[in-house]
Amino acid sequence: RLAAAAERTRIAREMHDIIGHNLSVITGLADGGRYAAAKSPERAAQALDAIAGTSRQALTELRRLLDVLRDDEPAPADLTPQPALTDLDRLLDGVRRAGLPVRATVEGDPAISPGRQLTLYRVIQEALTNTLKHAGPDATADIALSYAATGAVTLTVTDTGRGGAPTTNGGRGLTGMRERTALYGGTLEAGPRPRPQRGWRVHLLLPEDSAP
Repeated sequence: RLAAAAERTRIAREMHDIIGHNLSVITGLADGGRYAAAKSPERAAQALDAIAGTSRQALTELRRLLDVLRDDEPAPADLTPQPALTDLDRLLDGVRRAGLPVRATVEGDPAISPGRQLTLYRVIQEALTNTLKHAGPDATADIALSYAATGAVTLTVTDTGRGGAPTTNGGRGLTGMRERTALYGGTLEAGPRPRPQRGWRVHLLLPEDSAP
């Protein structure tokens, strides 16, 4: 029963990260397309193309996840790799198309394990999803990734919105970010930026990877 409960939690976390993020991007694209339709039909058509592409991507990832739950022979899609930091540019491009300007800076050599890369990718994805959902119009976001020579990693995601996500543990997104971080002995802080700054801040620290 404990193993089944843990697996259900893992599946729920993956579905939240995949579907929640893509739906937030689609909502942003749809809002932008509605405003653009009156002034620029060409931009409205571009928004519709982006919505179609994001929807297909979400559907593909959902099918891949549901294939894991099948009792019969696993489908070839089960072997598709999870996202890594090499996929980060594609994630940011989708967020920018949804109307959120994002700037990313990277320091150091990102030579870390695939599991730690997935944790960083999902935390960035969830932080930007919360910005799309809660920050309001005219918000911007900044991502700072720093890799130490020891293998420790620091990630900070900030936005200039109106407050970000709720601080309680009721939100599945913040809980999922903390769970992913804890798997590698890391710490994660999330909350409003100190005054007089506006917006939300997510700060993650992964210690040196000492696993064999």
